[in-house]
Amino acid sequence: MAIRIRAPSLSAMKHITYAEKSLLLGDEAADTLIEYAAVLASHGRGDGITLRALSSDGDEVDATFLLTAGAPLMADTATTRLPAPDNAEAVALMRSRIDRWERPEAVSAGETHPGSVADEDHFRFE
Repeated sequence: MAIRIRAPSLSAMKHITYAEKSLLLGDEAADTLIEYAAVLASHGRGDGITLRALSSDGDEVDATFLLTAGAPLMADTATTRLPAPDNAEAVALMRSRIDRWERPEAVSAGETHPGSVADEDHFRFE
């Protein structure tokens, strides 16, 4: 009787290159990070976001990205047997901020538009 050993499944991940450093993120987190950076740049804004990533050593790390119009950020595909770090909360936060910029609601008197000086939440680093 032959024993079959199942190889770990491959994870779809992306290398994110930022400031001459490359980290691995899950596809959804990497794609959302790039989309969020593009939205911020198109509105002349910046923000900081912290994501769980895998370093070049394979260690799980917290990586904080400063997203501005001039920040060079690149994603390329990678395949690994390591599981993608959990970034569900950070992805949800970026998606909500993208939605605020891309689909702003009408602002009534006394309210602020996302990204205005009075919108302190937008400028707080996470």
